[in-house]
Amino acid sequence: MTRNLTLAIDDDLLDKVRVLAAMKRTSVNEMVRGFLARLVEQETSKDEAREALLKLIDESKGRMGDWRPSREETYSGEPRFDREF
Repeated sequence: MTRNLTLAIDDDLLDKVRVLAAMKRTSVNEMVRGFLARLVEQETSKDEAREALLKLIDESKGRMGDWRPSREETYSGEPRFDREF
């Protein structure tokens, strides 16, 4: 179901958007709908990624505890990880 919405837009901006819509062979209405749909999709995707990361943090068995590298280890110039890339 679609519903009508009233927007207040500056005349100059509306003129430019109408030209842009004509160049893209679409309508201002369709452009606004597409923009809002993409905005909601991006935010939903961010929320899902955030939830997945928080779940990984909660379920992770790896714990650093209170271990921290010493100053000498940090600034030694030696590789910090022993895996190959």
